[in-house]
Amino acid sequence: MGLGSSHPKPFPGDILEFPLNKYFSHFGIYYGERDGVPYVAHLTCRDSETKLLLFGRALRSEVKLDPVELVGRRYKVRNLLDEVHPPRDFYSLVKPAIDDMIGRDVTFDILFHNSEHQATLFRYGLKKSTQICCDWLQIEKVYAQILPTWKKPFEKKKL
Repeated sequence: MGLGSSHPKPFPGDILEFPLNKYFSHFGIYYGERDGVPYVAHLTCRDSETKLLLFGRALRSEVKLDPVELVGRRYKVRNLLDEVHPPRDFYSLVKPAIDDMIGRDVTFDILFHNSEHQATLFRYGLKKSTQICCDWLQIEKVYAQILPTWKKPFEKKKL
């Protein structure tokens, strides 16, 4: 269990990183055990139709609670912002926030709201992704080109 973990066993509220390939990872919050099975809360697409992202977005995503092994057998604890931002208390703030978000519609956005953003939002109360290392001005230029193409389909409710 684990891959280069900073803890032999994660603690509730820890951010778990599941490497997908050498460039990207999937992230979640360790939720604790239910009937001896460790669980992770993570942002994921709702169904197979939304796995194909539209300009880096999936409109039908949600926070799910799944067994850790279902999300990935290899993971590491990645509480990267602990030195800069104190983690929020799991039982009084993080767990209720996770429970409130489970099953709600969330728009996944590769640049502005991916699984790492959601995990840091739960743990620290702010969205941060270390995977996206782009210049914000460049991101805004890209979105300035993309957003007009989305306007009509959104207005016609085709997206």
